[in-house]
Amino acid sequence: MKIIRFQDNAGDVHYGERVDEGSARLIEGTIFETFRVTDRVVRIGKLLAPVEPRTILCIGLNYRRHAEETGAQLPEHPVLFIKAANALVHPGDPIVIPKVAPQQVDYECELAVVIGKPAKNVERQHALDYVLGYTCANDVSARRWQKEGGGKQWCRGKSFDTFCPLGPCLVTPDEVPDPNTLAIKTVLNDQTMQESNTADMIFDVPSLISFLSQGTTLLPGTVILTGTPQGVGFARNPPVFLKNGDNVAIEIERIGTLVNPVLEET
Repeated sequence: MKIIRFQDNAGDVHYGERVDEGSARLIEGTIFETFRVTDRVVRIGKLLAPVEPRTILCIGLNYRRHAEETGAQLPEHPVLFIKAANALVHPGDPIVIPKVAPQQVDYECELAVVIGKPAKNVERQHALDYVLGYTCANDVSARRWQKEGGGKQWCRGKSFDTFCPLGPCLVTPDEVPDPNTLAIKTVLNDQTMQESNTADMIFDVPSLISFLSQGTTLLPGTVILTGTPQGVGFARNPPVFLKNGDNVAIEIERIGTLVNPVLEET
């Protein structure tokens, strides 16, 4: 099932199962507990990010070829950082390059995993039982802040407003039986910049869920960004960074395409 979150023409927020580009069947109940798809079809006024994350947990350096392009050694354990909830932005809404970070803002296509029920000390073989669904993410990154201005921590450079586009829908696990077999790409202004497969992950999705849940409860609505493949802007020669007027699309097999324009803060 492809679940969307949207505003109707009156501005009320709903969950629904998409019928076509302009309409959806309403969902009754909460997607984190018990829900059902009704026969009531309503018009979509504005498409929203499929969830409002409780926490955004992110994994760095989790694709082999991305590690190669940056000259980094493969990590022994998942590299964790966190994006702030204010970074969330909806499909179609702009990624805004802030005045405080006017240069070196980069794109990163990522598979996002949404946790559906409390998960703590989960064994790898049971990890996918805790997944509500999957969506596309763009881990937008201000590289100068990430490398030089953030006190050797990544969170500042990753957490500016609009730096976490999510969408366009939440795809339930029955449609993605193996999240580590999905084609993934970034298209910037009609040019493919990143193109890979989630099979290139160093730590697969079940391993990440198990690792992150050790001693820590992953609450329903937790979003896990699972890393980005090769082709990021800063690793190119010459580097390619986002600029005013750009259009960036994240495409993941079985999920769909997340599109956002790019603007400079005024």
